[in-house]
Amino acid sequence: MKHLKRFVAIIITVLLFGYCLNAQGVDEKLNLMPMPVKVELTGGEYRLDQNFKVAIEGNPAERLYGAVSRMLRRLSDRTGLFFLQDYLHRSSVIQDPDMIIDVKRPGEVKLHEDESYNLIVTSTHVSLNAETDIGALRGIETFLQLLEADSSGYYFPAVKIDDYPRFPWRGLMIDACRHFMPVDVIKRNLDGMAVVKMNVFHWHLSDDQGFRVECKAFPKLTEMGSDGMFYTQEQIKEIIKYADDRGIRVVPEFDLPGHSTSWFVGYPQYASAPGPYSVERKWGVFDPTFNPTIEKTYEFFDKFFEEMSKLFPDEYMHIGGDENSGKQWSANHEIQAFMKKHNIPDNNSLQSYFNKRLLAILTKYHKKMIGWDEILHPDMPKSIVIQSWRGEKSIEEAASKGYQVIRSNGYYIDLNQPASYHYLIDPDPDSLKLNNSQRKNIIGGEATMWSEFVSPENIDSRIWPRTAAIAERLWSPKNIVDVRDMYRRLKEISLELEDIGLTQIKNQSMMIRRLANGDDVTALTNFINVVGPVQGYNRAHQRTDYTSFSPLTRVVDAAVPDAEAARNFRYLVEDFLTRNIQDENNIKQIEKRLILWKNIDARLNTIIKRSPILLEVEPLSKELSDISAIGLQALEHIKNKTKVDSNWVNESLGRLKEAKQPQGQVELRVVSPVEKLVIRASEI
Repeated sequence: MKHLKRFVAIIITVLLFGYCLNAQGVDEKLNLMPMPVKVELTGGEYRLDQNFKVAIEGNPAERLYGAVSRMLRRLSDRTGLFFLQDYLHRSSVIQDPDMIIDVKRPGEVKLHEDESYNLIVTSTHVSLNAETDIGALRGIETFLQLLEADSSGYYFPAVKIDDYPRFPWRGLMIDACRHFMPVDVIKRNLDGMAVVKMNVFHWHLSDDQGFRVECKAFPKLTEMGSDGMFYTQEQIKEIIKYADDRGIRVVPEFDLPGHSTSWFVGYPQYASAPGPYSVERKWGVFDPTFNPTIEKTYEFFDKFFEEMSKLFPDEYMHIGGDENSGKQWSANHEIQAFMKKHNIPDNNSLQSYFNKRLLAILTKYHKKMIGWDEILHPDMPKSIVIQSWRGEKSIEEAASKGYQVIRSNGYYIDLNQPASYHYLIDPDPDSLKLNNSQRKNIIGGEATMWSEFVSPENIDSRIWPRTAAIAERLWSPKNIVDVRDMYRRLKEISLELEDIGLTQIKNQSMMIRRLANGDDVTALTNFINVVGPVQGYNRAHQRTDYTSFSPLTRVVDAAVPDAEAARNFRYLVEDFLTRNIQDENNIKQIEKRLILWKNIDARLNTIIKRSPILLEVEPLSKELSDISAIGLQALEHIKNKTKVDSNWVNESLGRLKEAKQPQGQVELRVVSPVEKLVIRASEI
């Protein structure tokens, strides 16, 4: 009997362990992102109705009451339920609450604050416990993601969740300089960050194309350097408060000493070459650079950072430091004489001298310096933070020398790579030659949204939903790397992001309607669903006449970087060929898509005749039709196991190679799977 009891106990333990494992990453019922550290499904569900009430206990900050009120509104909007509880404030007295949020202390919006939480859902109640109210904010987002529905109504599955972030710095950078991003754009993206538990908004506020912050000490910065597009100090305070209410820090960036043309429009006396200067309209690396050898430069920055330090409360301030060409320094005889007098051997060392002078000013105003990896220099103290954009070599070098590091290399979302690419890049990969102590210097990462090719209309489609995959990489355990499951959950999170006001889905439809010029959008939508903007820096290379006033309303601007239809087709072909899933439904789905795309060209040509803006993608429409026909032929040979002529194979592969060439700066994203079908047909 003892042995039987022991055997039963072992079996139960194994089953429970397997069930818990299932919940931690492969349970298709849960649409959580980021995936929590530990999820245990406990059976049953909590049924939601209009009597649902929430109470807060403990000692939270005021922000939590607003967050719970927003939670109730989001639940009400998604379910249509008329909750009897409308909002919550500190003086509210809630009798018999269904959900209790217990917080030990107010959290501080700062690096290394405790963001952990414990969430328990049973059939009768919900409890959310956290050390800080910021942890409770993260738990609220998980709770909202658990909402499900069936024919009986809405419910939350019974779960027990213990969760905390892997990295303390989980950021999104938005460049408001190349194209200005109004307050509403910033706010809705802060809401998106909160949904996926990101906690740092890095705000790029000065560059060659514009200076974007009201500065009362130096008003000509915006009067002459912003084209009238800038944030007032009241707007900045409003956004900082908005971010704080969501547990998000705001770190400003003023890019120095290069990327500085806009500063010199109003204040040319601080430049390394005489003016006059004008706001830059094009993209690239430009020569205007601050003069680091004159004292009046540092007097200017002392007054400037004194004002900015009061405006931005975060302990960190970003000074950029990237892409200084050094040409003005090399051409300035007085600067060269200064370098010789002070034994400064090269421009890199001169920039280090400049950075140390800035560091002294920032330290005076109780700020810590962050910069891109160009500021890493042996003379710089370990107190600075390095943001790496150039690769793992700089991460390894900085971390090994004792500098704290933020990874952005691999997270440049403006380069139009798929979510899967970003998802599989770890901030702290095993390949780095670092010991455990040095690895602790890697404090997180940031997705970077440079704005050369985005407008307020389409910026959300470039940030979301892909940034949610990066957010998971920064929050969740390192071993959660199932790409297909990530995409399954990403689709659901994208819908939730749209629910809270982001526009990555609905604005694309609006742009397509405009491109169709009042015609039926079906064919154009099907076409755009299988193309994507060219990746990397190719867009700027393929067309060099872009300026800050160029239209961002073309097919390349409506197409998204990670088109779902193209990705799903790739998976269908992969399952058919690699996983040997050759059931009738799989084959029919491949055929259905190829037939649809084969017939697009004729239908799209009708629209193009009435909408000349589409002429640039007309050749690509023909390419899609042709390669789809090739794909259908290859599929037929594979199904029937008939031998193909080698000339057909060579001609088809040549045609597919041609189809990979972009048109109108977009490229077909379904060429490779068709190519695989042809190769498989040739092997029969």
